[in-house]
Amino acid sequence: MAEASAPVSHAMITALAPSPDDVLLELAGGTGELAEALAPRVGRYIYTDFAPAMVEAAKRRGIPGVEHRVMDMQAIDLPDATVDGVLCRYGYMLVPDPALAFQETRRVLRPGGRVALATWAAARHNPWATRFGPVLIERGLVEPPKPGEPGQFALGEPEQIEALAREAGFTEVAVEEVETQFRFDDWEDYRGVMTSLASSLSQTLAGLDESARAEVDEAARARFELFGTGSNYVLPARALVARLS
Repeated sequence: MAEASAPVSHAMITALAPSPDDVLLELAGGTGELAEALAPRVGRYIYTDFAPAMVEAAKRRGIPGVEHRVMDMQAIDLPDATVDGVLCRYGYMLVPDPALAFQETRRVLRPGGRVALATWAAARHNPWATRFGPVLIERGLVEPPKPGEPGQFALGEPEQIEALAREAGFTEVAVEEVETQFRFDDWEDYRGVMTSLASSLSQTLAGLDESARAEVDEAARARFELFGTGSNYVLPARALVARLS
């Protein structure tokens, strides 16, 4: 994930344009990759994630000067106008109420503050993540995502991000597409990564009998094989990176 997300992280840092005296807040910080890259460059860095396990993983990086906190981005536990910048990679799309998360983000920003965020673009632009899902939906094993439901592609269109941002009070909104790719050695490599990233996929596959699981695997693998290069497999990905102010 870190390797494939490197172009996305670079675009976010460029959009945020941090200054040495800045106070930065990271939402849904995951294992702390962005904190490691940015904390040495700013005055104060507040890392947060909703999952205590993620916060502990980020702490293990041992990044000097980072404040680690468990926090819900829909209820940011900071006073108004506290930070100069907010960054969030792959977080807003997963919360039950993204409008509230955008409003909370706007609340804690100082005048002139800015936000850099990333979401995955629509599913059609992300073959890396969509080898299993359509197979399961076509067989009636999972329900298709409902409009407005949190999920990986819930904010996959630039217009959705812009609407949420302007509703929250941001006046400047710029969204760019960032292309990247995921590399896998073989089918087993891909399957292992996908089931480790998506607990719902892992649980669904585990709940199938052996015959059904083999059928799903075969169908998903056929879609995966389309991206073979001869020595490995390269699956395209696209993210949306937005700068708000």
